Amino acid sequence: MHIHGMNSPDKSASLARICVYCGSGPGTDPAFIAAATALGAAMAKEGIGLVYGGGDMGMMGAVADAVRGNGGTVTGIIPEFLLNKERAGFNGEGLVVTRDMHERKRKMFEMADAFVAMPGGVGTLEEIVEQMTWAQLGRHKKPILLANVKGFWEPLRALLGHMESLAFIRKGMEVNLLVADKVDDIIPKLRQAMRGVPERAKDMPPAVAEKL
Repeated sequence: MHIHGMNSPDKSASLARICVYCGSGPGTDPAFIAAATALGAAMAKEGIGLVYGGGDMGMMGAVADAVRGNGGTVTGIIPEFLLNKERAGFNGEGLVVTRDMHERKRKMFEMADAFVAMPGGVGTLEEIVEQMTWAQLGRHKKPILLANVKGFWEPLRALLGHMESLAFIRKGMEVNLLVADKVDDIIPKLRQAMRGVPERAKDMPPAVAEKL
């Protein structure tokens, strides 16, 4: 499943910042932390900033440390009630503390040009599915990618296929989703998906974002 571009003479959207959703824990397989570190390093070397949940533990900490350690820009966005629980790291452009989860999600959306889901838990799943829903409803055209480390997202892909086969995801309402089995493929796939998507078509209107 791939994101479909729009034919337009307008300037294509640029990939300046990626929002990475991932777990606040490391998981049981060292490959997960290794992938987060590799993605962070690749982003920094490509001059792509990180937008993430602001924690300094687990996958979140690994990707942020890697971006920072390679000279990249890190912006963490975290609601006030999670400051102690996720041990927010004050780094990069600094930490943005929001009033609640709704404001956090809106700011993460506004700052990012694309979304990547690495292995994580219920929060990671909820965040990436929300972006898929908004895209399905035509609210934005920012690329959405599953970093399928060690096949982590295969159950979700199977569930989406199951929904399509039973017509709960109807024809014309398919989920436009990128999948990368290798970290090295993530940035190229995002750049390819953004070709032909004009800058003006990328964002949802502020009034719509506020309602969501």
